[in-house]
Amino acid sequence: MDDVSDFVKVVVDLPHHWNTNGESMWARPLGNDLYELHNSPFSAYDLNYLDVVFALSSEPGLKPQICRIERRSEHETLRLIFMAATERPERDKILARINELGATYENANSTLYSLDIPPTENYQSLCDELWSLEKSGSLEYETCEARMPGSFDAAPTDG
Repeated sequence: MDDVSDFVKVVVDLPHHWNTNGESMWARPLGNDLYELHNSPFSAYDLNYLDVVFALSSEPGLKPQICRIERRSEHETLRLIFMAATERPERDKILARINELGATYENANSTLYSLDIPPTENYQSLCDELWSLEKSGSLEYETCEARMPGSFDAAPTDG
């Protein structure tokens, strides 16, 4: 088990995101301003569990800001949010199925989940399952590839 004292928080600004203006993630410092992410992000795009990022602190005492991805882990991230009508027993059943399909998850607030899919698992099977659940009205899900080149943010909205 990893010792929590081995981790620091790194941050990413998200000025165009619909839900937040930034996100922090746990990371293991590797030296030379490199950090290995130990969270699946709940808001940022194009970042995944165990990716190695280059991050700099603009001032002493501030959390390092992610500048770029140095090395990809080949993990994938999906996010889902349960609809209010999806009751706890059904949510638990869906989460157990996600585990059966080889993914793990982190819970933000009992409705929002970030899923980590290791490179050894079938990403498309999980997407197909989530798409079916979305059509049934149980949840909504999103893939987490880049929305804007060179950014971890959502794309700006018109208007």
